[in-house]
Amino acid sequence: MTQAPTPTADTVRRLVLSLLKDAKEGKNGKDSRDSRDAQGAEDSKGAEGTEGAREGRGGKEPRTGGGGSGPDVRPATPGAEPVTWWVGTRHVLRLAPDREATLRQRRELRLRDLVRPHVPAAVPASVAHGEWAPGLSYTLDTKVPGGSGEEHDVSAVGEADLAALLTGLREVPVRQAETLGVPRAAPRSLEALRRAAVRAAERLAAADEFDATRLNQLTPPAASQLAAQPASAVLTHHTLTGGHLVVSADGRVRGVLGWAGAVVGDPAEDIAGLALAVGSPAAVRAATLAGYGARPCLRGLWLARCDTVLHLAEDLTGKDVTLPRTRLRRAWEPILLERVTDLGEADDAP
Repeated sequence: MTQAPTPTADTVRRLVLSLLKDAKEGKNGKDSRDSRDAQGAEDSKGAEGTEGAREGRGGKEPRTGGGGSGPDVRPATPGAEPVTWWVGTRHVLRLAPDREATLRQRRELRLRDLVRPHVPAAVPASVAHGEWAPGLSYTLDTKVPGGSGEEHDVSAVGEADLAALLTGLREVPVRQAETLGVPRAAPRSLEALRRAAVRAAERLAAADEFDATRLNQLTPPAASQLAAQPASAVLTHHTLTGGHLVVSADGRVRGVLGWAGAVVGDPAEDIAGLALAVGSPAAVRAATLAGYGARPCLRGLWLARCDTVLHLAEDLTGKDVTLPRTRLRRAWEPILLERVTDLGEADDAP
């Protein structure tokens, strides 16, 4: 198998310069036709001057110095082989590193077009896409203004934005999503996850990281009661982490990124993702506003709690466990719903 090339700043800059050149040539051709239609045989030198003035106004990305060095490009995330790059201040370039990622990215572009009319938050739009190396795709997306959900708290109005997101995802026609190649994922066994979390909690307790008795709240009968309900599958984002939520300084959710992992499956997975991103109380309030009943809300809550125990136990020997600790704290925030709900009487609302 041929080794995939390593993306570098020069690789990215050459690709973006070729896109700018193509866009400029297309613009020049259109402007030239428009100029002839409007002005007839006006002096060509004057026309060129006008065109030069047009090109000098906005729409261009900042460049690293002069002399045609190209747009300012820099990795969006740290790493030896970055595949996501900022291009100027208004675009982000995503490079698929292998064939599997290429298939996911191409599916993601089609899925975003399907999702966009159903959700109020911005979904990134691709201004150009193609191949950056043989068989490896890229997309140049518009940057959604705002900060990361890991950096900004979501306000009460932002919770309504999240509710609208969950509502919109439920409204996306499942059959159309599957036609695009979106896979269907079976619901996870909460009881199997609970057993794994109990073992992980003992390791965390030994390291003085977690009180293992907190998992006693989720008994085997309770886990059975919170099994996913038949015929409840919807389109789910499946990775609603804080890094995929674009949140403005006023706490509004302005955009949702990272649609490559979307599946048709258990809606509680997105509730769980929101619990890690914004905390359990906000996640459950958003899900309730979206029309989900106690059962899927509590299932999402406990999926998140068990996941965070497992992830922190796995990362305990790592250099930086700040994020796993933060997510565990968010997931284990108490909520009123679990205090007032008898699992035997929990409703079966979707």
